[in-house]
Amino acid sequence: MISGWLDRKITARLQWRIGPPWWQNFADFLKLTGKETVIPDRANEFLFFLSPAIGIISVVITGAVLLSGIFYKPARWDLFIFIYLMMIPSITIFLAGAASGNVLASVGAGRELRLLLSYELPFILALLVPVVKYHSAQISEIMNYQMMYKINVGYISGLIAFIVGLLAFQGKLGYVPFDVSEAETEIAGGTFVEYSGVLLAMFKLTKWILLSVGVTFFVIYFLGGFHNLITGILKYLLVLLLIVLIKNTNPRLRTDQILRFSWGWLTILGFFALILSLAGF
Repeated sequence: MISGWLDRKITARLQWRIGPPWWQNFADFLKLTGKETVIPDRANEFLFFLSPAIGIISVVITGAVLLSGIFYKPARWDLFIFIYLMMIPSITIFLAGAASGNVLASVGAGRELRLLLSYELPFILALLVPVVKYHSAQISEIMNYQMMYKINVGYISGLIAFIVGLLAFQGKLGYVPFDVSEAETEIAGGTFVEYSGVLLAMFKLTKWILLSVGVTFFVIYFLGGFHNLITGILKYLLVLLLIVLIKNTNPRLRTDQILRFSWGWLTILGFFALILSLAGF
């Protein structure tokens, strides 16, 4: 929730506003949990309730896998487990829109599915660059290799992969320029248009946890981790700042533009980074 507040606060300052106090997200969450949950007549009640529950469980497990891969005995392929789990929140958003029985929610669900198909390939390509460089799919080993040599963004391939991964992660968060599935000015909230009360609070919490887990992952995977508390916090704030700046300095893209950009430039840059990593750059 603090990460979500920093997002809102930085956004406000960029727009010459004061922004909310640090406790605002906590208050918003508690307020939503106390409100009535309205179920649409045409909704599939089972999926309508299940989607936010699966979403919040998946991001909590994703964070647990990330931390266990660092502090405990990691799984041999924990990076691929992490990639798999990171897909689930987007799938639950698609299911939520499809289960709502609302035309605008259905439009948002279709957009969310196309969005998932667009950014997932370049995101995976970006994360494969350190795997190719270090011949390991263990997050802890990749972090330790950065301590022995230099951080991944210190290599040309790693820097390109970091940029590609960060742009693709904007899509996972549903942030501008990849916010077509919500698009309040077009489809009135899209996939979440029929959600209210505690179910909407769960989706908001899912997005906040996903933001925090994603930023933490980028710090560990590309910037060497949190070995020093002060520098670790500064790295975290830097990645968060970059995400918020991208969000606030770009217009919303159409679905066809997102597909061309993701399957075009981002994918080409991802393959280029892989080739550079194979060459040792």
